[in-house]
Amino acid sequence: MRPGVSPDSFPPRSHEAKRISVVDAAASVFCREGFAGANIDLIAAEAGVSRQTVYNHHGDKEKLFISVVRDLTERCNAGIFATIATFPDQPRDLEADLIGFAVRLNQNCICNRDGKFLRKLIQTEGERYPELFAEWREQGPGRTWPAIAARFARLAYGGYLAIDDPDVAARQFLGLVNAELQTTFMLGGTPAEDEVVQSATNGVRTFLRAFGKRPSPTSVKKHAALANA
Repeated sequence: MRPGVSPDSFPPRSHEAKRISVVDAAASVFCREGFAGANIDLIAAEAGVSRQTVYNHHGDKEKLFISVVRDLTERCNAGIFATIATFPDQPRDLEADLIGFAVRLNQNCICNRDGKFLRKLIQTEGERYPELFAEWREQGPGRTWPAIAARFARLAYGGYLAIDDPDVAARQFLGLVNAELQTTFMLGGTPAEDEVVQSATNGVRTFLRAFGKRPSPTSVKKHAALANA
């Protein structure tokens, strides 16, 4: 950078573009350095803006951290709701269609950059900011999980699944389809595509063993009679 030239002066960016670059840089720095190790100068340098610009947009480091969590939550929600729109409401092949949905959910919402950042911040800073992450739970899972539960309720109503409580079924589904990715996540890695597919496949198959449509007693007796005929 040339002496006396502000980072904000070139190239010109809009107010919103600067805000987004600051949030993205701050998320990266908070995840890499932790809250205690992060500082405004480091974030400003990574965002390509001046120190004063960070203060103008967000105030101090703590307020910036809160903005990062809220912004990431909104972006993750947008990705999840866009993926929920692809849920197989009238599946032709229930297992294959649910596996496809689970893969999209993992790739678009859990394994992507925003998902990784948010997960890391929850793990490392959740104890420091219990109220903030209680807000995240309400605005994140508190909004997206019921939306997924409603889709499973439709499948149950359509006779595809045997579900007594759609909320429980949705939580079980979400837990199962990424269960095999957790070790990679804990080590800070990004699962390979084949790992994502395998985890989704195993999770959906386990889910269907628990919630798949069970044959009626009449149907079972009819099949038994035919087999013994």
